[in-house]
Amino acid sequence: MSERAPVYGRILLKLSGEALMGDQAHGIDAATVAAIADEILGVHARGVEIGVVVGGGNIIRGVHAQKLGIDRVTGDHMGMLATVINALALQDALEQRDVYTRCVTAIEMREVAEPFIRRRAMRHLEKKRVVIFAAGTGNPYFTTDSAAALRAMEIGADVILKATKVDGIYSADPMLVKDAVKLDTITYLQVLERGLKVMDSTAISLCMDHNLPIVVFDITTSGNLRRVIEGERIGSVVRNEVC
Repeated sequence: MSERAPVYGRILLKLSGEALMGDQAHGIDAATVAAIADEILGVHARGVEIGVVVGGGNIIRGVHAQKLGIDRVTGDHMGMLATVINALALQDALEQRDVYTRCVTAIEMREVAEPFIRRRAMRHLEKKRVVIFAAGTGNPYFTTDSAAALRAMEIGADVILKATKVDGIYSADPMLVKDAVKLDTITYLQVLERGLKVMDSTAISLCMDHNLPIVVFDITTSGNLRRVIEGERIGSVVRNEVC
């Protein structure tokens, strides 16, 4: 079967820190990172321009740090640094596959990565380099979901692809509610009204205001990223109107 042409020219891939853990309780699983890098490689080879935002929840979250008695702002900065660790791991895996990659950070650390400069990041994308955005927005109280929405807007992405361990959005947590129903399409307002944990409300509102679609899909199934960019009905789609 011949490959179908990509329906998206430029994507923003949102990877949670948990997506890098594999079956581990925390940290980075090398095999899982390698599998994700293979998925990105396959799409990159099709000529799709790729930006990636990584989370840090596999190492630490600001909210969780606060429960340990750490100041929330300090905890959020710790979480931002965790995303840089994950970004470097993904960058290394991609470069082992001969994919030109740039890691850019919202917090300046020139010995480790480039500072985020919008025009430079867009130039990297135009040169077919995968750009990994780390350190969130650089501000406390904002999640990497919000960073993904913001960066997607800034680089002019066609879509946000949220990679998860489940095959889409459900009416309730399928791990807790056995009769939860998978939703193929849903509107931004429905996500907010139902309190569904797709992305945080700031990110959803930003995407709604700019009519940027979100596709939630299972990254653990080999080939799914390619299927999404080819337009297959994989996962769930969030947009202004339900079809």
